[in-house]
Amino acid sequence: MFTRLSRWLLTLAVVVLAMLRPAGAELVVGRDYVPVVPPQATDNPGKLEVIEFFSYGCPHCAEFHPTVSKWAAALPNDVVFRRVPVSFNRPPWASLARLFYALEATGDLARLDSAVFQALHQTSTRLYDDKSVIAWAGAQGVDSKKFTDAYNSFGVISKAKRGDQMAEAYRIPGVPAMAVDGRYLVTGKDVKGHADVIALTEQVIDKARRERAAEKARGGSGKKQ
Repeated sequence: MFTRLSRWLLTLAVVVLAMLRPAGAELVVGRDYVPVVPPQATDNPGKLEVIEFFSYGCPHCAEFHPTVSKWAAALPNDVVFRRVPVSFNRPPWASLARLFYALEATGDLARLDSAVFQALHQTSTRLYDDKSVIAWAGAQGVDSKKFTDAYNSFGVISKAKRGDQMAEAYRIPGVPAMAVDGRYLVTGKDVKGHADVIALTEQVIDKARRERAAEKARGGSGKKQ
């Protein structure tokens, strides 16, 4: 019979083995990714599109931002990365989504992207309504009129609403979330850190790349689930 110590060691070994997932291991649907049903159209059908759904108001997104930004800057030529802010019907997060697109419109996003996360999660700056968002942007050296016009523009408001519609179509349960080629949502139920999320996303990209190549070889163009 097992001693108490041997039973404990056996249990520990089983747990450790269950947690270990070698790099390049076979992807498992439901654990590592789920199909997006129906598949969604992408902005650039000629490339593999990766979308990060996020919100400036999300602390996990703030922690993930440096890792995903570094990774996105070194993607291969056949992959394109874009970010989509979402609100989940929270008015404060809706204002932050408009902040993202307004900074993009004024050309200040690259300069202030990380600063928004820092303001919210390191200095506890309140940026959860139109007035505070516009005042903060002006304090960062953004042309106040230019920013206000962009923030209140039909285009920015429409993009923010479109982001929420996309989150519903992709069935995003929370953020940050990574979607690949309009077909797969990375779930990573077993991952333990940001680097693991990136590694798993790369595996899903490889899966989509292989499927595209196979589809092309067959002479088709439809997206597979």
